[in-house]
Amino acid sequence: MKKFRKVLDGLTTSSPGGTIGSPSCGSAAGTPTSAPTPREIDVQETLASENFQLCKTVRHGFPYQPTALAFDPVQKILAIGSRSGGVRILGRPGVDCFCQHESGAAVLQLQFLINEGALVTACADDTLHLWNLRQRRPAVLHSLKFNRERITFCHLPFQSKWLYVGTERGNTHIVNIESFILSGYVIMWNKAIELSTKTHPGPVVHLSDSPKDEGKLLIGFEGGTIVQWDLRAKKADFRIYYDEAIHSASWHHEGKQFMCSHSDGSLTLWNLRNTTKPFQITFPHGKIQKDGRKESCKPILKVEYKTSRNSEPFVIFSGGLSYDKAGRRPALTIMHGKAMTVLEMDYPIVEFMALCETPYNNEVQEPYAVVVLLEKDLIVVDLTQSTFPVFENPYSMDIHESPVTCTAYFADCPPDIIPILYSIGAKHKKTGYSHKEWPIAGGTWTLGSHTYPEIIITGHADGSIKFWDASAFTLQMLYKLKTSKVFEKPKPGEGRAADLVEEDPFAVQMVSWCPQSRIFCVVGISAHIILYRFSKYDANTQIVALEVRLQCDAEDVITPSENENNPCFSEPGSHSPQPHHQYPVSPGSRTPEGAKDSVPCLKVKDRVVRVPPGYQSDLVIQLLWVDGEPPQQITSLDINSAYGLLAFGNCNGLAVVDYLQKTVILCMSTLDLYGATDPYQRLTRSPRRNRQSTSEHCMRGLSNLYSDSKKRIRTSYQSLTELTDNQQSIDMERSKSPTSDHVNGHCTSPTSQPCSAGKPRVPMGPEGPRLTRRGPGRPPFRKAQSAACMEISLPVSHTEESRENSFSRSRSSSVSSIDRDTKEAITTLQFGESYGRKSDALPTPCLWVGTSLGVVLLIPLSIPIDQEERMEEPVAIGPSGAVQMLKGSVLRFAFLDCMGVLIQSPYEVWRDLNAPEDPDRPRRRKLVHFSPSSSQDAYGEGHLAVVCSERQAKVFIMPLQTCLFVHNITESSFVLRADVVSVCNSVCLACFCANGHVMTLSLPSLRPLMDVNYLPLTDMRIARTFCFTNGGQALYLSSPTEIQRITYSQEMCDNLQEMLGELFTPIETPEAQNRGFLKGFFGGNAHTFDREELFGEAAAGKASRSLAQHIPGQGGVEGMKVAAGGAVGELARARIALDERGQRLGELEERTALMMTSAETFSKHAHELMLKCKDKKWYQF
Repeated sequence: MKKFRKVLDGLTTSSPGGTIGSPSCGSAAGTPTSAPTPREIDVQETLASENFQLCKTVRHGFPYQPTALAFDPVQKILAIGSRSGGVRILGRPGVDCFCQHESGAAVLQLQFLINEGALVTACADDTLHLWNLRQRRPAVLHSLKFNRERITFCHLPFQSKWLYVGTERGNTHIVNIESFILSGYVIMWNKAIELSTKTHPGPVVHLSDSPKDEGKLLIGFEGGTIVQWDLRAKKADFRIYYDEAIHSASWHHEGKQFMCSHSDGSLTLWNLRNTTKPFQITFPHGKIQKDGRKESCKPILKVEYKTSRNSEPFVIFSGGLSYDKAGRRPALTIMHGKAMTVLEMDYPIVEFMALCETPYNNEVQEPYAVVVLLEKDLIVVDLTQSTFPVFENPYSMDIHESPVTCTAYFADCPPDIIPILYSIGAKHKKTGYSHKEWPIAGGTWTLGSHTYPEIIITGHADGSIKFWDASAFTLQMLYKLKTSKVFEKPKPGEGRAADLVEEDPFAVQMVSWCPQSRIFCVVGISAHIILYRFSKYDANTQIVALEVRLQCDAEDVITPSENENNPCFSEPGSHSPQPHHQYPVSPGSRTPEGAKDSVPCLKVKDRVVRVPPGYQSDLVIQLLWVDGEPPQQITSLDINSAYGLLAFGNCNGLAVVDYLQKTVILCMSTLDLYGATDPYQRLTRSPRRNRQSTSEHCMRGLSNLYSDSKKRIRTSYQSLTELTDNQQSIDMERSKSPTSDHVNGHCTSPTSQPCSAGKPRVPMGPEGPRLTRRGPGRPPFRKAQSAACMEISLPVSHTEESRENSFSRSRSSSVSSIDRDTKEAITTLQFGESYGRKSDALPTPCLWVGTSLGVVLLIPLSIPIDQEERMEEPVAIGPSGAVQMLKGSVLRFAFLDCMGVLIQSPYEVWRDLNAPEDPDRPRRRKLVHFSPSSSQDAYGEGHLAVVCSERQAKVFIMPLQTCLFVHNITESSFVLRADVVSVCNSVCLACFCANGHVMTLSLPSLRPLMDVNYLPLTDMRIARTFCFTNGGQALYLSSPTEIQRITYSQEMCDNLQEMLGELFTPIETPEAQNRGFLKGFFGGNAHTFDREELFGEAAAGKASRSLAQHIPGQGGVEGMKVAAGGAVGELARARIALDERGQRLGELEERTALMMTSAETFSKHAHELMLKCKDKKWYQF
């Protein structure tokens, strides 16, 4: 355990020349700064590197870019392959497993070893893999790499250990599944077709064994040739040459007929008695035109021919629609007797598969459902009902219904919040689903012992918000909120704002949620904030809108101070308590041009609207266009229900809103927040020539906004945002807001004057609007260059190579040179009980402000305590001038008491404002405070403040504002996400860097505990959505449609096996109907077929070594490669390996017992037969 000694003894005031933490800025990582001996107060750090290990846990959502589909009819589990080499295996709800091929090659085809707990995957790099599904984390047992031929099709007969592999050259190879070695038996294409044929038949597109005789293999070639190959005689039984290309084939269960689908939209039925011509040719969607010709149709990509005992056969196929009807959606057609049903799909069909009662291909199939894999969805159609309804999908497959633009993750939520959200959301569920149970019901899953309430929130491009129950490694939709309902629908061509809000005007940029008070805040791309309150009752409400003018109107240049790494600032006299004067703020005069341009991007509904139970809008805050320029996007947000305040900022400044009184109490530029303690020298920039017209600036702003915003918000996420403008002319603009009113360094509240018509006014400076000085190269719209606002600003580069490689490179520090200047954005905000000034004896409400230049500001708040006064008296707020410095943009604040315990932000206990009033129990605000001095009377006053930036972390002691510890997190990269989280009943600082490293640091000493290179290829999507939470968990959007959850806790990794579902459950294989013992004994099946005799090494010999290479699988558990080192991790691996070995031994024992039982049964039947036939003469048989 590491002991940390605290507060500087005898140091009560700071010398004018010495700053808080100035000696520490160059300190070694994780070392204490030079400070006097503290008083006897200890912080015992219980976390060590053995408590951390990084591994993936579960993946949610729809597999991105799916390519293949397979189903085990006995185990009832489904597998989906993807273009990136991933395989998702799904069973009953809770059974959801993700596997990844190391090569990353696309999965071409999947084949289950039915009821064997294994899966064969064929990938685009011409490699076959055998996956073991009898363990909770499947692993590759064998791989076979083809060197000279491309794999096109695979077929594995039921209960066979020989896999048929068709290739692009038209050859068919045979692989032993047990040893994964190639057999010497090969069906060459030139032997399969007639010698007189002059053209190559094309790649193999179909392989299947005849239901009538397993020794006959049907081979379909793309060019239109079909061959039935006699495996015993090694010759072709018949050959069919058809004019149209073949896409698929399907047998009738009796083995006398088969059906083919073709490229001209036709289906052909072939009878084995006469293979010279098709028995039947149909064009299901080809109508006869007036001239007698059939209209041309699209190819039928797949057909399945399934029989039923009590009805006509089912013919199910995809494609085949006519070309002439433009705009028709992809369709699945079901032909049942004379009835034909066309099911239109929302997305193109990738693959489909009929689910049948029996795994045997020579029995009546009895299809009961069909699984349809679409490009962006998975649906299952019920075939047992004439209307063919779909089953309700229990998986979270609709995360990407609208592109995900932001995420939030909350662990250990209040236990009552999930049932309440579910009950509200259940009222809006769709109806019309099949009443039968979901047919993919394989595997087993239990809740586990290490579960607690977890909620994931996703924001989307259409403005919708989704709440998900993420408890116990599952993901279920709870509640959906549409933020667009607050606004009027933008009409095309409706002024300048309409151009700005082109496609996604409501896209969500960030969210803030307080589970205890149930207050929810949404920040949108159109520079708007919506505050929601939760209610169980519907209500008629008038939406209150606040319009805020937060725009730069004056320009200053920032130059680095001489000692930028060790800045020294003396506190101004204003830090001492001074009388706070209240003055009404004059709205100022507006020019006609300013009045014309002071409009928000969106129009809030100005009528009374009826809102359903759930989250109901309480306040809308919108930034205004100023002087022809659109508002800058909001980069930071924090809300506190106990204070009733909401703070937000962008690259222009900071605004604080009292949402209880619906007023703006502070609106200042970043520069004005410093007061007399500005850490940078200001050089006034001379006016530039050739000011461009307002309209020209406007259009450039729109172009810059949406050419970049669409890349960031929609699903592309492929390229990184680039700074394409002149670096020296724009990246360093510090501005003043004309809306601030200073009285002795404070900003007065405008609440002394009444607000008008539901739109309270915004304070403006007494001097009125100022003229803006712009240079000819300055675009009117500029996003804040900070990772904290979920954007990544890159060094300006002029070559494609440097652009591609610049993401993980070093980003220059905040003020490293005159040329590397930038606007100073507000990057993070945090309300909390703290000490606004060094002289404060007791903690008071404060607002901590972090900027993109690494500056930390502290703003004290004076909030009326009495409830009635709180609703009437103004909130006093004024910057104190306290300044701290870090390297890089400030990302996160957190507060610890002097025992190292995390101090939670105060909050208001939730109360339903729409509930019927009880005269006996009047509604009053109930506040819960976590004052840093409340739990440590015996340990003195004060608390610790943890501040993390893009490059550095520091721990300060308050109220002395002295830096105790500093750690330089990275020099070559920068931190994208940082959070103070609880792990193993303690707290640590978790960081995710742009170079892919995930790190944890102890608190308060900032010792490195874990550093894992987890994501070497970082892209914008991951950077925008990565977030940590308590309990050692994190998540990110691994693809536009999938959420990947990970853990960095050793304890959770140890318990991971019991929390995951079992894919394989021991089930007895159903007996074949026509293979009874006596019938088989007396030759009822004359076509017994021993594949071992034909394909084994003794009969067929060895295959050429150069044809394919066998690669033994590692058989490890996924995620162990990235595990943190340490003896505990090694023991965990050994324990998991031992569990798997014991599991395999147990399964072997079960199979041995089944074989013994079968042998005893056979012996009994043989003995009975011998007794029956013992006394019979030969002529009696």
